[in-house]
Amino acid sequence: MLAYIIRVHPLALLNMLNGLMLLFFVILMTVSPCCSMATAEMGTRKPGEGMNATERDGNIDGAITARVKEAIYNEPSLKGEEVAIETCQGKVRLTGAVSSILIMEKAIEVARRVEGVKEVKDEMQFRWQY
Repeated sequence: MLAYIIRVHPLALLNMLNGLMLLFFVILMTVSPCCSMATAEMGTRKPGEGMNATERDGNIDGAITARVKEAIYNEPSLKGEEVAIETCQGKVRLTGAVSSILIMEKAIEVARRVEGVKEVKDEMQFRWQY
């Protein structure tokens, strides 16, 4: 029975993997388009005028992200920590590696106090110190 094992050529296997990866990224990009940062065009229009909902949400999310980054940067206990911030429809996601659980809690607390933040999702990881 072992004689009936199908052998796959390495290049065919590589092509299959490339196709699966491409499919994965296409699905990923279509599932979460709301989190892309839209940038305002330079011009004479007033803020919010002539913009669709996605552009307005992107600009609002960008402003919230900037305020959260500033708040975390200005917090003395969070100096030197690697906290990344992403905002989608007012929901802030904190990622990165931090040195302690107290630092995680402080970053969440600081982010929650920022104007415009509806929810804070903690995806930070504890960085082990040796």
